[in-house]
Amino acid sequence: MPISDQNPVFKPLPALWLALFFMLMLTMVPAPAAAVTVSGLYTVDVPVSGSGQNALAQGYADGLARVFVRISGTRDVLALDGVQAVLADAESLLLSYQVLRGDDGESRLSMAFGAVGVNRALASIDAPVWGANRPLTLAWVAVEDRGVRRLVTGDGGAGTVWSSAFARAASERGLPVVLPTAEFSSDRELLSDIWGQFTGRVRKASDGLKHDVLALVRVSRSGGKWRAGWVFEGANLNSSEESVSADTREALAEALVNRWAELYAGRYAVAAGEVGDLPQIDIVLRGVTSISGYGKASQVLEGLTPVVNVGASRVKGDQLTLRVAFSGELDQLKRYIALDSRFVPVEGETQEAAPDSAKTPTTPAGTELGQTDSDEPKTDPEGGAGEVSVNAPEQDGFSYQPSPVDEQEAEQAFESLYQVLYYRWQPAPVIDKDGGK
Repeated sequence: MPISDQNPVFKPLPALWLALFFMLMLTMVPAPAAAVTVSGLYTVDVPVSGSGQNALAQGYADGLARVFVRISGTRDVLALDGVQAVLADAESLLLSYQVLRGDDGESRLSMAFGAVGVNRALASIDAPVWGANRPLTLAWVAVEDRGVRRLVTGDGGAGTVWSSAFARAASERGLPVVLPTAEFSSDRELLSDIWGQFTGRVRKASDGLKHDVLALVRVSRSGGKWRAGWVFEGANLNSSEESVSADTREALAEALVNRWAELYAGRYAVAAGEVGDLPQIDIVLRGVTSISGYGKASQVLEGLTPVVNVGASRVKGDQLTLRVAFSGELDQLKRYIALDSRFVPVEGETQEAAPDSAKTPTTPAGTELGQTDSDEPKTDPEGGAGEVSVNAPEQDGFSYQPSPVDEQEAEQAFESLYQVLYYRWQPAPVIDKDGGK
């Protein structure tokens, strides 16, 4: 009895129906899936000419434009009516900013925009909104150059230039893409099947590697141009081959990832009319084993200042999914929850993974910059702090958080605007030595 995503008002389930709901769902044990949450989508850094008012205003607009492309899933968003007026007022959507100076002496503006504000701004210009829960693509990429065919892996080796190019492109679009590890590099039969786009052997090699979608990609060069052709398996995407061409490796990787992002957004992005004024988020609580536990957890959440309504969405074993409507920004809600020791973050949900391989889904980017809490004052570099000297990364940083969900939950998560939050419910609050929770 899931609650509709389009109804912002929730009502508690009657006790009898809730009891039946629990009993039915306790018997269901779905198969595992590999949904991931991409953090850092609303964080960006752009080059600026300095820290003056005009330079910052241009930087705000440039940064928001890049975020708009990530969140809408399409570059066409920048051509919509009304978008220039929104970009001109980009500062109103900022949570924080800081001017950074790199080793080369160039200045960069690091910014964090509010997720709720950005989503509403996109909806105001009738643009689609693609949430933070995105399918994980395991890309098997075979490159043929000068008669030599190689597999591109995520942990160095002969394909380092290609893996770096794909990493930068995926980071820019906020698309979770992972590559296989080098252990598969010597399998010539597998490489041949990737080139021929035969999925059987590739599917078997992918067992145990987290993914929602398999992509078999063959890259070749002819007449001074690079070409990439691919087929997908999974997520009900078109399995026919598509292709893109470009003059350089970097441009080809960018064109390929841009096309993938548009395909995924076309399937999972929410139409502007469905965004609504009241944001909603799913909170998954483990350790809720009774109706009274559900009632207490709901009561605690409803008592938090940003929370407007709470309703049960799904039960599986001792895991309860609550649909929470809230006001303000998501970071503010998360901070209020963190103050109550009864909500224990599920271990691993907020960790940033390091290696760029399919065994550990992760961002291909470096250190994440500019993410701060929503009610922190914006950092004004002209108000005393000045420019901060750092070794700025080439692109924005992301972390991919694995979401331990089944196939049905993964589909629901992909169509949600905001990340799914995971906690373990601890009915008795922990009291510290000072008497606080």
